[in-house]
Amino acid sequence: MNKKSVALAILLGAMTFTSCSDKKNAQIDDNMKAVVDSLKSVEFQTEKFADIQVINYEVPGWDKLTLKEKKLVYYLSEAGYAGRDIFWDQNYKHNLKIRAALENIYQKYDGDKTTEDWKNFEIYLKRVWFSNGIHHHYSNDKIKPDFSQTYLEELLAATKTSLDGTIVEILFNDVDAKKVNLDESKGLVQGSAVNFYGKNITAKDVEDFYSAKQNPNPDKPLSWGLNSKLIRNANGQIEEKVWKSGGMYGAAIDKVIYWLEKAVEVAENGAQADALKLLIDYYKTGDLEKWDEYNIAWVNATEGNIDYINGFIEVYNDPLGHKATFESTVQIKDFDMSAKMEVVSENAQWFEDHSPLMDKHKKENVVGISYKTVVVASEAGDCSPSTPIGINLPNADWIRAEHGSKSVSLGNIIEAYNKTGGSEKLKEFAFDDEEVQLTEKYGEIADKLHTALHEVIGHASGKLNPGVGTPKETLKSYASTLEEGRADLVALYFLYNEKIQTLGLVDDWKSMAKAAYNDYIRNGLMTQLVRIEPGNDIEEAHMRNRQWVSAWAFEKGQDEKVIEKIKKDGKTYFKINDYDKLHEIFGELLREVQRIKSEGDYEAGKLLVENYGVKVDQELHREVLERNKKFDTPPYRGFVNPVLYPMTDKDGNIVDIVVTYPQTFAEQMLYYSKNYSFLPLEN
Repeated sequence: MNKKSVALAILLGAMTFTSCSDKKNAQIDDNMKAVVDSLKSVEFQTEKFADIQVINYEVPGWDKLTLKEKKLVYYLSEAGYAGRDIFWDQNYKHNLKIRAALENIYQKYDGDKTTEDWKNFEIYLKRVWFSNGIHHHYSNDKIKPDFSQTYLEELLAATKTSLDGTIVEILFNDVDAKKVNLDESKGLVQGSAVNFYGKNITAKDVEDFYSAKQNPNPDKPLSWGLNSKLIRNANGQIEEKVWKSGGMYGAAIDKVIYWLEKAVEVAENGAQADALKLLIDYYKTGDLEKWDEYNIAWVNATEGNIDYINGFIEVYNDPLGHKATFESTVQIKDFDMSAKMEVVSENAQWFEDHSPLMDKHKKENVVGISYKTVVVASEAGDCSPSTPIGINLPNADWIRAEHGSKSVSLGNIIEAYNKTGGSEKLKEFAFDDEEVQLTEKYGEIADKLHTALHEVIGHASGKLNPGVGTPKETLKSYASTLEEGRADLVALYFLYNEKIQTLGLVDDWKSMAKAAYNDYIRNGLMTQLVRIEPGNDIEEAHMRNRQWVSAWAFEKGQDEKVIEKIKKDGKTYFKINDYDKLHEIFGELLREVQRIKSEGDYEAGKLLVENYGVKVDQELHREVLERNKKFDTPPYRGFVNPVLYPMTDKDGNIVDIVVTYPQTFAEQMLYYSKNYSFLPLEN
């Protein structure tokens, strides 16, 4: 072990007692200061395995924060990490048992570690860590080990590790093969391995259970099922196991509450403190009315330099769109970029008024949209290691309409992605040099503006017809991909508008928009296919939406060759010939998708997604995979988090918090398992 690893081991040991508020031996001495100074120079070693690259992100401006602000970031980060294992268990009921067994083997095995089997075991464990379970984080397919069941059994025996034989078999067979199944013929619930529904629960059971729920106020529908598992009790009756203090996941939630209560003590202002208190009340009660109260308070708490996301939020992992996964991010305002991008939210009404939606589907008064570019300080649950680059919340349409929404662009995450990108893949799949040059010059700003318009304008736009249920009720398993596609279409439509330049966001709107259109179509019809296995359908909501948007536009403009499919030197390319017309096509599709959402037209939504977003051109897929083989960049990237280390004085008071980094991905994952495993292995 090198000096930095030794120093980190000392640090992590120190963090264990500091985090638990044991003030003994917390005195800062010269030796500890030397350790911290050493750790500040630790650099995470970028890792590649399977289809994944793990990198790190920096936290610029950390030293400019006050001690109180640093404490707030630290407490909120700890609250996020405390809920980490909830997400693991939500992904699959055996995940925590499997992880505990694999980690025990990894740490205790003293046999031959030079064999291919051991190397494949290490890769498998890293893939499971990255995906927060045994199912791929993006494709939802079960990750199959590249070693035999016999070898795993030998490792279990050699390390005296216990893992039920049935679970061992599951790792190698086809049981629970799909985390989220969207093929109705296989049963949306029974064909999905997620731990949101008990045995013998069907999609019809779920729909009947929640359709019988009565909203206290029909105009403000509650997010029924958001924070619970649906099971049959001993009497055969269906009931909810609510995720709350004293309920399911209560041991971890109590730790989340502990750190949120400490965050209240250092809140930047009263509005921020009040929102945190409501979040605590929600975790204590599981009351969904309290969840709505919290979201309203949170969206109105716009002052201050620190913000956060914490809770059961996104429903992508539930095939029926009810149950939300735990996630957390902690964010520091990027003052310079936020000032530049606030102009988007300030002009939200202009965008709504000039959208191609039917007048009856437009909002007369777009309210309360706040937009910030932020520096991420920590991520947990469904945001880590794989992370979003933009977030818009809350998800309830009625809260957006009445109280507005918050949108953030994760600036340092985007920057970290850009640093690891390359131009060779672009040159392989772009049609000509002009297309390459447009992306090289305008691709980065096009991405940033697309994210801003998608999150700020897209998700906040449009309204439901009176009396129409929420999208998860009306559009069911297609709600998520239709909403993401709708937001993409808003962004695509307005990127091709001189208003973007008038607002001072770009120096050549048309060139930027052309780059954005080229990149979107190329990705939607070709390059994103590197993320799925040959023969598979597209399952993930965002991938589906990019394909159905692109494929619909391609077909719609076929007669005029708006987008042309060209073979050149034996390779396939998609070339946009008429950007003006493509802009019109995107507007037509946006108008239709908003109609589908506003009217709750399930059949039209299903036809759009199934006809354009699910099936893959197998010949083209084989070609794309073959052309991609020459590149060393994996299709998926994710991050380790910085380690925030609180330095204390002899009385145990925090006097500073320093940003350090783990040296390896394994180091961070093992540290998390050691310090944040608050749940039983079976829940």
